[in-house]
Amino acid sequence: MRLTTKGRFAVTAMIDLALRQNSGPVTLAAISQRQQISLSYLEQLFGKLRRHDLVESTRGPGGGYSLGRKAADITVADIILSVDEPIDATHCGGKENCLGETGRCMTHELWASLNQRMVEFLDSVTLQKLVDEQIAKGFEIENKPTLKRAIQPMPVVKPIRVNAPNSVFALGNAFAKPL
Repeated sequence: MRLTTKGRFAVTAMIDLALRQNSGPVTLAAISQRQQISLSYLEQLFGKLRRHDLVESTRGPGGGYSLGRKAADITVADIILSVDEPIDATHCGGKENCLGETGRCMTHELWASLNQRMVEFLDSVTLQKLVDEQIAKGFEIENKPTLKRAIQPMPVVKPIRVNAPNSVFALGNAFAKPL
């Protein structure tokens, strides 16, 4: 079994989201910056996570993503499988045709058993457990002040003063020499 960046990044992004979701929706741009993951890649991953109800999106200013369920109810297996990451150590993808038409290879049961154990292990690790481990290691969420814009009833318009002629004729008169 080879866990690709798709599964690793999805788990990392979900931990980041779970750590910060108490202060409102988390933007993918913020996760991208903190975790050094491409924003477009995160958008693809979060689309899949949203379709599997692991995250919810909020649109508009102040929008972003939050967990779709409690962190204790989301497992690493849920995250990895939702982004189409196969957990399979068999050569045949579990189809039992390792040797083509002749059937399974001699080690098929070994790899199938490994698959089962991997899924059981990943299913036993919750997102909440990973968050708790980060907090136990001393992880602190940075407190950034939220920027609030001052709303004014009417925009302030400052007049523009120009010391230039306002027409072709005025321009000609400006350069005309008295005779």
